[in-house]
Amino acid sequence: MKLDEATIALAALGQATRLSVFRLLVEAGPCGRMPGEIAEALSLPGATLSFHLKELAAAGLVHKEPRGRNICYRADFDAMNALIGFLTDNCCGDRARCLPASGTSRKGTQEADKD
Repeated sequence: MKLDEATIALAALGQATRLSVFRLLVEAGPCGRMPGEIAEALSLPGATLSFHLKELAAAGLVHKEPRGRNICYRADFDAMNALIGFLTDNCCGDRARCLPASGTSRKGTQEADKD
């Protein structure tokens, strides 16, 4: 991923509603979600959701897929992983990998080590 692509993706995710929408789509996995389901889950008006989905799609973070008369939205996992890779590339100057374990904080990891 290039710097300009990462900047666009991070700007899109830098807004609370869009981040919530994206996380919901990540949770849904490859099946995605219909706009009505997203709007209900996040208590968003349709027009507001539409605006945020458009921004996420423009940033390359979500795909939309026609399903009959409806549209299903899915997180683009390749784009998400590329962004994570961009952010963690050269972590610690390549001296050591210091990435925390998924779903745990450094504090939680240190406390677990004491047990």
